Amino acid sequence: MQTQLSPEFAGTPDGRAAEAILRKCVHCGFCTATCPTYQLLGNELDGPRGRIYLIKQVLEGAEPTRKTQQHLDRCLTCRNCESTCPSGVEYGHLLDIGRRVVDAKVDRPVPERALRWLLKEGLPSPLFAPAMRLGQAVRGLLPETLQAKVPPRQDSGTWPTREHARKVLLLEGCVQPAMMPNINAATARVLDAAGLQTITAPKAGCCGAVKFHLNDQVGGLDQMRANIDAWWPLIDPARPSGVEAIVMNASGCGVTVKEYGHLLRHDPVYADKAARVSALTRDLSELLPELVPALRERIDPHAAAQSLAFHPPCTLQHGQKLRGGVEQHLGALGFEVQVARNEPHLCCGSAGTYSVLNPELSKQLRDRKLGHLAELAPATIVSANIGCITHLQSGTDTPVRHWVEVLDAALMPAATEMAA
Repeated sequence: MQTQLSPEFAGTPDGRAAEAILRKCVHCGFCTATCPTYQLLGNELDGPRGRIYLIKQVLEGAEPTRKTQQHLDRCLTCRNCESTCPSGVEYGHLLDIGRRVVDAKVDRPVPERALRWLLKEGLPSPLFAPAMRLGQAVRGLLPETLQAKVPPRQDSGTWPTREHARKVLLLEGCVQPAMMPNINAATARVLDAAGLQTITAPKAGCCGAVKFHLNDQVGGLDQMRANIDAWWPLIDPARPSGVEAIVMNASGCGVTVKEYGHLLRHDPVYADKAARVSALTRDLSELLPELVPALRERIDPHAAAQSLAFHPPCTLQHGQKLRGGVEQHLGALGFEVQVARNEPHLCCGSAGTYSVLNPELSKQLRDRKLGHLAELAPATIVSANIGCITHLQSGTDTPVRHWVEVLDAALMPAATEMAA
């Protein structure tokens, strides 16, 4: 795609990055066929190719409008289009640039600004946990729309205390400890059973995705730097601590942390540190090939006999390009795991804060996804991201859990533990 950037953007970091991405696009339209919002709305401007044209026009000097902003807002950032694109167009990075440029030129209505501010400041806030506990205490009195965002209170069980020579660093996340604390504890127990110790850095917080994708990119980058500072004493190659990897059990956080190196590449202080963080980051599922041999004899066959339907989050299959691992390796442990026969590549509609900002489209995608999963008649639906889990659970009575919780529940005590 030929470009003629306006003087405002020509030669700037954003301009150079956008131009390199735009020139890879060959207008083929393959991306349109796999775009969730285009499938729902049928509008070219609500598909990747149309949004690419909108961003190109703005960078070439066209004045963006409120409609331009809305078309970009309606993108889920699922990056399905990147999996489809034969030319390797980095649409997600282009969208980040386009949203930043358009938001700088187009004022949002006050109620919309207030809601976005509340989300970006509230979700990563220390006040989120007490607010969630209050909501859980009065959950039965809440309107149905709020109940869907407030899961019942969950017992996390015990965190293992054994020390191991092999260690991994876990990001606890901003909302997960308050909403579904068992995911982190189950992760630690499963890794402990395989001989890995899970440690955390108390000063590490939100991965930065919430603010970054709500177009507070400065705030999001500051959170990324704060995490790097919190982790650095444990991953500094000059001071080996035994930490082998930074493990993510929320794929939305994982795809963001894996991009720290890209997002902070121009920061003279943090570029090298960010690159090391990204290189060390692993989704929890990437550890499964090593976990399977260690855990195979510990699995209760009766607990594993239930049928599971796996929903692969977009941040796992499209953002991190990890496909098939969860199904394959849980199957090797004796679980019966299936994925939807229809549209397993499509987004469930959660997409971070999307379900709050675009509830109508989000619910349509949720119900479409649940319909395909229901065809499998599963005892439990499993996924790999807290946003997907919470969103899907709001539309079904079938239990929706993280796959590591199901694995943890199927673990039998080791012979040494039973003897003790």
